[in-house]
Amino acid sequence: MTTPSRYDGKPFLRLLDCYVMDAIGFLDPEDDEQLRNAEPKLRAAFGLTGSWREMVVARMNFPAGMQGALRELWEKGRPKFIAANGFEPNPWDFTIQFIDTKFPH
Repeated sequence: MTTPSRYDGKPFLRLLDCYVMDAIGFLDPEDDEQLRNAEPKLRAAFGLTGSWREMVVARMNFPAGMQGALRELWEKGRPKFIAANGFEPNPWDFTIQFIDTKFPH
């Protein structure tokens, strides 16, 4: 039996996940390159313009400075997480928890 992917039926969710990972400084450069190369297809698929980051901002109606706000949330929360748990937070876990809490899909 195949486990369903986080993105099954939710193609925009991958862009949103990547946006948060990018904002907190953990987006893999290869993922960024793939997304930049896919921008023409993404524009056509989602009916949006701009870079993949700009498409996320437009579709989500994010205010100016959203990436900075996400980075600040990560940086301020990191020491608290370490103090409470005794180990570094996982950027991917942070991304999933943030998106699933703030933007249920």
